[in-house]
Amino acid sequence: MRIKRNIRRLVPSLDQGHEAAKYQEGDPPTAEGLPTNVVVSPDTQRENRLPPGQARTRKWPILDAYGPPEIDLDEWSLMIGGLVEERKSLTLEDFQALPRRSVFADMHCVTRWSRLGNLWEGVPTAELKKVVKVAPEASHVLLYGYDGGWTTNVPIEEFFLEDCLLADRHDGMPITIEHGGPVRVVIPRLYAWKSAKWVRAIEFMSGDRPGFWEAGGYHMHGDPWREERFRTSW
Repeated sequence: MRIKRNIRRLVPSLDQGHEAAKYQEGDPPTAEGLPTNVVVSPDTQRENRLPPGQARTRKWPILDAYGPPEIDLDEWSLMIGGLVEERKSLTLEDFQALPRRSVFADMHCVTRWSRLGNLWEGVPTAELKKVVKVAPEASHVLLYGYDGGWTTNVPIEEFFLEDCLLADRHDGMPITIEHGGPVRVVIPRLYAWKSAKWVRAIEFMSGDRPGFWEAGGYHMHGDPWREERFRTSW
């Protein structure tokens, strides 16, 4: 009698070699020498790349609200809904078939670390406008994660900037589960909590609505250059 086993394809996890490869020696990476088709986020061109109150880290820190979820790659999907003509659900295969882009960007965490010079790869967020027809009254998006119903809000015009991605690779490697794999959002010009890990759904909305951290007092916008860390009024 042959026993059939259901082999699950889970998102890869970190190992010591992966972590060592992410450590940045020397000066922060710059865009010099990158291929011409790589989109360079404008903040990497500043003379001083550290926003107020930030300090550079050479590591690749891990922060989240609930810890990494377990994600079966065969079951992964990305739902796109809200103010769209027709809701769409993308499988991982659908997602990987979309046009891709590389983006060179810095990342700034509200907890005051900045990792300078990240090379992301994935699908430009603007490609979603070809997947669904977004209603003209849509002004914001709400991003949903696989981790405990986690959410965050982003103005639609910033969500669709050319340096914003649905990323599945970072510095030449697949994004591990600890860092938001298989697919995470990358919004380089806002604090890193807006770059939602483990993205599972995108909702287009006609107004703003707080997500998980915003409901707890984090800023509704999150510009690191203006130190928009927390809300001063409720």
